[in-house]
Amino acid sequence: MAISPEKLSPLALAYLGDAVYELAVRESLLSRGHIYNKELHKKTVELVRAERQSALYDSIDDLLDEKEKEVLRQGRNAKSGHQPPHASVGDYRRATGVESLIGWLYLRGEEEKLSLIFQRLFENNSKEQEK
Repeated sequence: MAISPEKLSPLALAYLGDAVYELAVRESLLSRGHIYNKELHKKTVELVRAERQSALYDSIDDLLDEKEKEVLRQGRNAKSGHQPPHASVGDYRRATGVESLIGWLYLRGEEEKLSLIFQRLFENNSKEQEK
């Protein structure tokens, strides 16, 4: 099934990007070896929350070309009319931008760029765990 990312709204891209993002997080956690389910869930929630995605927003800027930055901005500026109770409006909107970009890259088959973005996410996570 071929879906053109250019025909989807930023919020539709974010909807897909959220699922792709969470799948990458789950695969990364499982690749680290045996972890109990309770710990898997805790780590997954930690990595997929809006604050974490918002932090990723700035840390991937150097990886993106102008078109990708535009997709990120469009996602950030999309008005969903929803905000989770545990995130600021700014964090939630920046997280939506990250999810939009991930959805857009996924539909374009940009696996290498997605890999770089997820690598950055997991590098930042490892640095935080060392503190």
